Amino acid sequence: MIQLFNVTKQYGQNAALADINLRIRQGEFVFVTGPSGAGKSTLLRVVFGALKPTSGQVLVGGINLARISRYKLDIMRRKIGFVFQDFKLLDGKTVFQNVAVALQVTGERASIIRKKTHQTLRAVGLSQKEGYYPPELSGGEQQRIAIARAIINDPIILLADEPTGSLDPDITREIMLLFRTINLRGTTLVLATHSRELLSNTSQRTVYLKNGGIEREMEPQ
Repeated sequence: MIQLFNVTKQYGQNAALADINLRIRQGEFVFVTGPSGAGKSTLLRVVFGALKPTSGQVLVGGINLARISRYKLDIMRRKIGFVFQDFKLLDGKTVFQNVAVALQVTGERASIIRKKTHQTLRAVGLSQKEGYYPPELSGGEQQRIAIARAIINDPIILLADEPTGSLDPDITREIMLLFRTINLRGTTLVLATHSRELLSNTSQRTVYLKNGGIEREMEPQ
């Protein structure tokens, strides 16, 4: 599903990623961890196609990202959801509007947008908050909006960058349960985190980064 071959990403003299070789199978749930600056966010953005590697090859679903047009890359990225640590919500739009926008940009019909947005918000437990605005909601609820927006297009891959970094332990457990439910439905999930608590309570495959390279991996028990 996701393959990286000798991927390096340079910023001047600094290597955010250094000769990364990684394969993530379809339907896997993989943690990517490491200290600040280890390359976690860069790795996710390279897989998403938002960053171009300095060298190496990135294949997603068998497609080499370096060999497709910008138009085809944009089409492919519609099947990859991305959840950010800082949510990136539009404060002047309602919960419903924040989630619906992911379908509107694809030119979907209004009737389908309404139906899928209602369904997705119900799936993340926010059906009663559709008319609220993000600043009126808790951090956990805002993260659920971000997750709903990321999954409304039924992505085959979901990338999450420190999605629980600003949440308290109880909300973190709820968000992780939601991610596991999404993964059980068949979505390949890659989650970047520095949280020791999350990692200590999981048997998921874990990739440890250090100075832009893979230091080690822990396979599922």
